[in-house]
This record gives sequence, structure tokens and C-alpha cells, in this order.
Amino acid sequence: MKPLRNLTLIVLFGFTGVVSASDMLEPSEQENSEPSWVDNILDKLGADGGYDDTKPIDFSVLPGPFYNPEMSLGVGISAIGLYQVDKDDQVSQTSSLVINGFASINGSIGVVIDNRSFLKEDQWRLYVDAEIADAPDVFYGVGYQENHQSDNKVDFNHRQFSVRPTLLKRVADSSFIGGGFDFSYAKANNIETNDSLVDSSILDESSTAVGLTFKGNYDTRDVVRNPYNGRLIELDAGFYHPSFGSSESFRTLNLNYSEYLQMGPRDSVFAWQFKSSFTNGDVPWHMLSTVGGGSALRGYATGRYRDKQMLMSQAEYRWDLPGRHGMVFWLGAGAVAPEVEQFSSQEILPNAGFGYRFEVKSRVNLRLDMGFGDGERGFYFNVDEAF
Repeated sequence: MKPLRNLTLIVLFGFTGVVSASDMLEPSEQENSEPSWVDNILDKLGADGGYDDTKPIDFSVLPGPFYNPEMSLGVGISAIGLYQVDKDDQVSQTSSLVINGFASINGSIGVVIDNRSFLKEDQWRLYVDAEIADAPDVFYGVGYQENHQSDNKVDFNHRQFSVRPTLLKRVADSSFIGGGFDFSYAKANNIETNDSLVDSSILDESSTAVGLTFKGNYDTRDVVRNPYNGRLIELDAGFYHPSFGSSESFRTLNLNYSEYLQMGPRDSVFAWQFKSSFTNGDVPWHMLSTVGGGSALRGYATGRYRDKQMLMSQAEYRWDLPGRHGMVFWLGAGAVAPEVEQFSSQEILPNAGFGYRFEVKSRVNLRLDMGFGDGERGFYFNVDEAF
């Protein structure tokens, strides 16, 4: 579950989506024009589209009300910070820290932290992902046949805490190898089976997944958070065992191939991705492979389609508009299965959608996406591109 990646933003879209007059002017005209009221508000929030390297961390903070049936009325806040670990390092990319938080009137609350640090002239990379949340979730059973039946919906409250640090060392021109650990705790409360006939007993026990992770990648992306060109080939393996403190013994293997080509006006980009997630052993419910949410087949609920194995692919055109605005359009498809050999062409999940982009900091975008799936749709607010 990634609750912060499934917020339905209404007011924020109307706010950031305003195209000020200065955005439509040529660069020379912009320099001589007076900033609009929108520009003034964004500047006060730090969302100036640039990066001030004189600050320890150059932060932008953008709030936005949201509403959806599960969380009711609430407010989300995104804080985006850019920084350089070593001011004399002219090789490393700009490091970044993104903090997303939300709270709603029905008691839902959560924070997600995503940090990307580039060290020692990009010889080392430290990635830290963490999340703490208590928010509504859904369970439709395990496997496509159960997941596809809308009557199988089970509502529950998902309480979770997770942290995943990864340290990577450059071993060749564009290749990195490293590892870390993964700690994830999950507990389901207030389980409401409704009229569902699926076995939801898997939710009865809290689960702790603790494992060692190993990662290797080939990465030629010009900027990790928002590539204009380059390629990522990444293999990520996890080994979870009671001797580490894990409730169950299981293994995970994730493959990600992403490519980015600059194409069209200004900094427009065509991007595509193939992604897979394979698990085996006694996999707890919150560690099963899933599709859906704000990055993998946007439009499907994050917890609806889950099983031990997952395959998906998506292609997206990122159309760079004048000023700090952009649009995206994408197509995708995916599938889940209990075993690799049981993937079926009859169980493919189609996906399509469009979205709006606003550049908050240099190469850091706020995004609002509307995704459509097989009988589902979703509206998402997040920082950075989906992949």
C-alpha cells in the first residue's frame, strides 16, 4: 500500500494548473515582465522552478486539499528539497529529499520519505525510502480470478511502517553494485468483509518482513529523478528470514528496464518501461507483487491485483509546454499470476491515461495523473515522474 500515491487532489490542480501570462512570453519578454500573483505565491512557497545552492537544503512546500471515498476530506503536503553534500563536487547530480504527508478527518495519517544522495563525485549513491501510515486499504483476495471480481472487496485499515536504505558503489562507467536492508511491518485493523466470499484470514495476523537486499544496475540517465535521456537496467533481490527478525521466510526478485529518448519540442521525452516482480516462499500479504497505484498501471487500486508474480510495461510521452508546464499521455498493460508459467494473455490488465506537470524545482515536477483501467480509474498527486 502506498497511500500518499493515491490522493485525489482537487484544489491543488486548480492552483498549480494556472498558466500565468509570464509563462506564455518569450524568455526576453519574461525578464522584463512583472511577476503575476501566481508567481508571487509560488515563490513564497519556494516553488520557483530553480535551485539555490547557497542554502543547505533548498526546500519547496506545497499543500493541497484532497477528497476520496476511503480517506474522506483531508490535506496533503509535499516538501521537495534539493542539496549538494559537497559544494566542491562538480560531478555528482544534485541530491534530493522528498517528504509527502497527509491527514484526513476520518483519522487517516501518513508520511513518506524519499531521499537520493550522490556522494564523492558520484562514486557512491545512498537511497533511503521510508513510510509510516495508518489509512484505509482494500483486499480482493490473491490472484487474478479473485481480484477481478468487484464483489470480493474487503475493506480494512492498514497500519504500516517501513524503511529501506540502499548504498551503491560505482564499479564501472555507468554500473553500480550495492545492497542494504528492508524492514516492513504491517497490521490490518477494522476488517470489513462486506459480502465478500474471499478468504481474508491472511489479514488477521500482523506481519514483520526483515531482509537483506542486493542491487545492481546500469544507469546512464542524465538525472535520476526526471531523465531526459538515458537507460536504466536494474536487478534487485531480497532475502527475508526469521534469523533476521522476519515473521516468514521468502525471497523477492525485481527487474526494471527503463529507457528515455528526448523527442519533440523543448525538453519533451518519450519514455517506456518493463518491470517485473517475482516472489517465492511464505510471502506475507503486504509483500506480494502488485500492480496499480501512482506508478505501476495508474488507474488500478494499489491493493486490488496482487499475487506472487507480476509483469507490466508502460510507455509515456512527456510533452514539455512553454514555461513550467507539461502534459503526459501513456499506455500500459500488466498481469499477475501465482507462478511464472501461469501468466495468461486472457488475464491482461489494460491501462491508459493523461496528466499535468508543473516544475516546482529544477528538474523536479509535481504531477497530477488521471488513469483508466479495466473497470477502474484513479486520480493521483505526486512528486516526480511515475518512472
